[in-house]
Amino acid sequence: MPMALRRRALLAAPALLATPALAQGWPTRPIRIVVPFGGGGGTDVTTRILAPRLQEVLGQPVVIENRPGAGGVVGTDFVAKQPPNGEVFVLATLSPIGLAPGLAAPMPFDPIRDLVPIAPTVFVPIGLAITQRGVAARTAAEFVELMRARPGFYQYGSSGVGSSGHIAAATFAIKIGAQAVHVPYRGGGQVFTALQSGEIHYCCDIASLLKPFHDAGTARIVFMATDERSSLVPDVPTAREAGMPDYKAYSWYGFFGPAGTPRPVVERMAAAVETVLSDSTVARRFEEMGTPAMRGWTPDRFAEFVRQEHATWVPLVRSLNIRD
Repeated sequence: MPMALRRRALLAAPALLATPALAQGWPTRPIRIVVPFGGGGGTDVTTRILAPRLQEVLGQPVVIENRPGAGGVVGTDFVAKQPPNGEVFVLATLSPIGLAPGLAAPMPFDPIRDLVPIAPTVFVPIGLAITQRGVAARTAAEFVELMRARPGFYQYGSSGVGSSGHIAAATFAIKIGAQAVHVPYRGGGQVFTALQSGEIHYCCDIASLLKPFHDAGTARIVFMATDERSSLVPDVPTAREAGMPDYKAYSWYGFFGPAGTPRPVVERMAAAVETVLSDSTVARRFEEMGTPAMRGWTPDRFAEFVRQEHATWVPLVRSLNIRD
């Protein structure tokens, strides 16, 4: 064996020998869950619902760390580059896995090669809301008319370039033949503040986070991109009812670890997530948020789902030619 190859094999041997012991006793140290978005958004809220019960099930402290930026890419990249020792995971979304890779900017990691899918948590239907500060529209049709009349005037906000909110809002403008300006923020909380104040004119997000502003009259959800009306906002039409039958927007949140995470650790973490999602209190919280729990998934099933989502969304986003 050539000296260089022999040296590489010898260096790898201790890690390989340690893997069964690591997996057998895991976890023995606190677990970090990276949220790749700022506070106040769907991923942050979801993680804070899951973390206390995960801590009980796993028997170790669970520490939440927000690392926002670039539509979830910064935080997800951070985890992809960590040692695969079962101490750091990310609650990633469709954004850094299938949306951001379709944009022009190069990705700092490969979502398929550099991460190991562990378990999904919730499915995330998306709605479109318009500010009621300075916008004389209460329906999608009225807003479409306003946007078409003033190309480049209306602005939409999101949690970053490549986020689900970004792609959903940009797709809306493209499908109606209008031009709008993207204003990226570091988290959902900042987006909602901007929406209520009229700093931005519209955004796309989950019903439970938009509902308080809808009810207060500071913003209005004009449609939900769902097959049926949301029980959270039954007065809001679906995209089809609003005249946009081909409009598609959703996300999902799931746990990933760095590639190379030992299989027994992956399976133990996946089992813990399943236990927590099956808790009636947790499940009810997610139903109230309009983000139903994705229960009954194995790591292999989730990995195949991730590959299919990546293969579907990357070329679709590229075809839309969204730059920023």
